[in-house]
Amino acid sequence: MDANGQIQEENTVRVKSRFLTFMVFVVISTILWFLIKLTKDYTTQTSFKVIYTEVPVNKWVSSQGQNVKLSFVADGFATLHHRLVRKQNRVVEIPLEEITYRLEGGSTYSYNSQYIAEKVSERLSIPVGNITVNDDKQFFNMEDLQSKDLPVVVPLDVKPQRQYEVYGAAEVNPASVTVYGPKNLLDTLNAVYTQPLRAQNANGAIKATLPVDYLDGAIRSNVSNVEVQLAVEKYTEMDLKVPVAVNDTLRVRFFPEYLNVKCMVAIKDYSRITGSSFRALVDTAQLHHLQPLLDVRLDQVPPHVHVVKAEPRQVEYLIINSYE
Repeated sequence: MDANGQIQEENTVRVKSRFLTFMVFVVISTILWFLIKLTKDYTTQTSFKVIYTEVPVNKWVSSQGQNVKLSFVADGFATLHHRLVRKQNRVVEIPLEEITYRLEGGSTYSYNSQYIAEKVSERLSIPVGNITVNDDKQFFNMEDLQSKDLPVVVPLDVKPQRQYEVYGAAEVNPASVTVYGPKNLLDTLNAVYTQPLRAQNANGAIKATLPVDYLDGAIRSNVSNVEVQLAVEKYTEMDLKVPVAVNDTLRVRFFPEYLNVKCMVAIKDYSRITGSSFRALVDTAQLHHLQPLLDVRLDQVPPHVHVVKAEPRQVEYLIINSYE
């Protein structure tokens, strides 16, 4: 490289160095200016949406989401942070259990705006004295709800171990709850439901605490959870002969005289289950129409017994005498 080229390159390097130095000073000056601005106090006019929580279970607030106008004095950091929050996300929650409110008349209630200032103070991390709410009192409407007692139903998703079966229905405590909600909704409800009771390879009693589904808050209750107990017992197969009978004053003999019943019985109930624990009846209407074969059905089955098969389904008969 000749001398002129070397001098030109050195000049280029010096120019770049001076430019970078200048830019560094510009950036530092800007940051210092920005920090100085942020340390100053500013007055900001704004509004917050008010959401009421911890509402009494037998009431509902019909004026949720009202906007409250206020102003606050804060340094640039807090002010900038507030302005970066979208308007729809500027929300304060007022727990009704924590504040003192009074009935103004009808369904209108009021409370001191100081509670709003305290909540905004917590949200913005600024002194409560730096916040001024435009109105001294806040008003909201709270209506009474209708009530209804409903049974609690537990959906079952229980898969017992081999040779075990669910023994009876689930025991629920409390078995029913008082719910509150709009009348038109309560009129459509016959029960409330818990989360499903789930178990795999169950071979004994299942106990659980399950939350009650109140339709995502559309209805309410003082009861959040219920205690559930479900019996799962070991079962065995049992064969029985059940006498065929008729609900009539006719004396009738049946062929065959017994229904062969194959069923599953809990081992703890095995000794007390007999053929007389069941009742097999023929179709009386078919009997009066003198049909050659009569249908037979099990009219009575002991609790917690699962019938696998009952044969025959029809029997022949002989009328011994007429009506007495």
